[in-house]
Amino acid sequence: MNEKIRAREVLVIDENGEKRGVLPIEEALALAEQAGLDLVEVAPNAEPPVCKVLDYGKYKYQAQKRAAEARKKQKTIEVKEVKMRPTIDTHDYEVKMRNLRKFLSKGDKVKVTIRFRGRELAHTELGRELMERVLADAGEDVKVELMPKMEGRQMVMILAPEK
Repeated sequence: MNEKIRAREVLVIDENGEKRGVLPIEEALALAEQAGLDLVEVAPNAEPPVCKVLDYGKYKYQAQKRAAEARKKQKTIEVKEVKMRPTIDTHDYEVKMRNLRKFLSKGDKVKVTIRFRGRELAHTELGRELMERVLADAGEDVKVELMPKMEGRQMVMILAPEK
């Protein structure tokens, strides 16, 4: 910006967006000062470097506004977790499934975890059956990101909304 530009000659674009051609840096700075604006280097790697005559404060403000707008529009996807046991009761299962559907409808991913304790670890087929039941009850607009697999004493599956 202004005196910090090191090139001897620059391609100048004035405040109206019109090319003024390749000018010595002194002439370009005088042109910017005459307009009451700043000379900003927009393409330093070009040959010759491209400089634009503009209000630097306003330019920075608009860039900040664009970045904030882009951040506002992006959706963060959270991974929610639903924990169960292989011997889960009917009502408890229905409550967990209601929460699971709510999370998926909001666009979040859901990690379904079945924790095995003691001798339950010998009957992992019960956990697999429960996972299949969860998948069947979750609905058809759900995709499996991670198929059920054992991780230590627990079986894990990740579901995501299909969009």
